[in-house]
Amino acid sequence: MLRHMRTTVRLDDGLFGRVKAEAARRGETLTTLIERGLRLVLAGSHRTRRGARVKLPVSRARGGPRPGIDLNDSRALLDRLDGRQ
Repeated sequence: MLRHMRTTVRLDDGLFGRVKAEAARRGETLTTLIERGLRLVLAGSHRTRRGARVKLPVSRARGGPRPGIDLNDSRALLDRLDGRQ
């Protein structure tokens, strides 16, 4: 026995119009189209996508932070970056 649940979904007006037109074009109900879309999203979420490896640039600079900068003090670093110090 199939069980169905009734719920309310809020969609952007433009998206709703497009979905409704697509369902009509396919001869399907809006519910059928939404269910299929949700199943596709859920099925795809289990797949891991691996892209091409990215080679990160390596800095050859030597030294450390500027004088007066404490890398262990995140608040001071943020203040410095925001120009408050």
